[in-house]
Amino acid sequence: MISAYHPHFFEALCEQIPMGMGILHNESAAFVFINKMAREQYVVQLPMSLTVFLTEKLHISPEEVSLIENDIANRRIVKKGLSPITSKSSWAQLVIEPLDKSFNYSLLYLSDLSAAVKSEELLLKEIQKFEALFNNASIGILLCDRFDKLVMINPFANKQFGYENGELIGQSIEKLIPSRYKKTQRAQRQPYDQKQETRNAETALELYGMRKHGGEFPIQVSLGHFFTEEGAFTLAYVFDDTERKKNEQILRRQKEEMAAVNANMKQLNELLEEKVTQRTHLLEETLSELKHSRDALENALQQEKALNDMKSRFVSMASHEFRTPLSTIFSSVTLLNKYIHSEDHSKVEKHLDRIAGAVNNLNDILNEFLSLGKIEDGKIEPKLAKINLKKLTESAINQMEPLCKQGQIIRHTHEGKEEAMLDERLLTNIFINLISNAIKFSPENSHIEIKTFKKQRGIHIEISDQGMGIAEEEQKHLFERFFRSKNVTNIQGTGLGLHIVSRYIQLMNGKITCKSVQHQGTTFTIQFPNHPKYQDRS
Repeated sequence: MISAYHPHFFEALCEQIPMGMGILHNESAAFVFINKMAREQYVVQLPMSLTVFLTEKLHISPEEVSLIENDIANRRIVKKGLSPITSKSSWAQLVIEPLDKSFNYSLLYLSDLSAAVKSEELLLKEIQKFEALFNNASIGILLCDRFDKLVMINPFANKQFGYENGELIGQSIEKLIPSRYKKTQRAQRQPYDQKQETRNAETALELYGMRKHGGEFPIQVSLGHFFTEEGAFTLAYVFDDTERKKNEQILRRQKEEMAAVNANMKQLNELLEEKVTQRTHLLEETLSELKHSRDALENALQQEKALNDMKSRFVSMASHEFRTPLSTIFSSVTLLNKYIHSEDHSKVEKHLDRIAGAVNNLNDILNEFLSLGKIEDGKIEPKLAKINLKKLTESAINQMEPLCKQGQIIRHTHEGKEEAMLDERLLTNIFINLISNAIKFSPENSHIEIKTFKKQRGIHIEISDQGMGIAEEEQKHLFERFFRSKNVTNIQGTGLGLHIVSRYIQLMNGKITCKSVQHQGTTFTIQFPNHPKYQDRS
């Protein structure tokens, strides 16, 4: 019972409720409030008496109206179901509930029952479908309660066992089992009943049914279990196994005949098989030895070929890369001797610069060899420390800008936090090598783009140029030792730089990839995972 009536609050609340509602004054049996839903749905407005509303709007008979008014006078709750009045209206329930005794008012509301009625209709249809399936199934279906009493049995099962419809209801399931098998089949069924498990039809189990007039026939049974308010039930699907058993007997006889023939054939074949086995064993040993010898020879040839290729590339590279700066030094020294007593100091300085450049070149080549040696020997270990990624990148750019060709521009953008945990020396060498390559293999008046990102999933670096590019078929060899692309053989280089860069990146748990199109440019992408210290703040 509603404990209080506060007019303004209560009426405002009722206006928001999605059902027809009104407030009645008990003594006058008239409405003092009708909400918007009721006004629109039943086309009513104040003043309105309860009698008029019930008879004219809800089509309730005068006798029933008199009973309702009596219940209201005695402060009893009224509940009445209402059937649809028109094709557009729906099932509903009328409820009139008195407020607290200190208030002489009652609350009237009408709830929509169309969904419940529709559910009942759907349930009825499903029941009809079940009955059609149950009654027309081409297998026997039996339903037993927890006392093994039959509560349902379909027509096909009655026909299987020779009974009339309804004759077995209330009988024990064991009425359908031959006496000599009751104990065995009860034991086979018991584990499934105790655990309430499903059992599929198993041909391995020897199950038999007994017809009304005493005849036995083989069967297969699938069991299922379910629970309702009435208790536990077992559902059994029964298949007549007579034909399968007959076929099994025919097949068994055929197998026995075949077994006798096979026994004779086996005796004849055993001697031959033994000789074949001996010869095959000898042949397999010989082939295995030949295969091992061939594999060992192929491995040795591959290793020798790889070693010779590496030696050839190293000799070719070394002879070219050392000869060029040495020739520069030799020619500059020769010319210096010519200008040594001359007062033309500019020419002397020019050749001294050439000598210094050539010496630096040789020094770079030797440093690459030393770096490679240290990596191969495991003497380089990354020293992770807190660095400013943006400032380190800009510092590397500042070091390399004096080497830019005429009109070349290096641009850098950074996104995200600037802190990172990486080896400053290794990362600087990576930037210098990749920027140096971008300058070396790009034309004048071109742009070199460097992008650095600090994201939640890690650090991302991109270095792009507008250079000559790398052939697609050569890109898979790009990070191998001494590899140089065919289109850069006339440009100074050892073929070790990118290999060393990739090894440095691996030491810091990163990876590098390359995308390149000839005559358009190349982009190197480097990714490092975030250090745990900065994982959540990235």
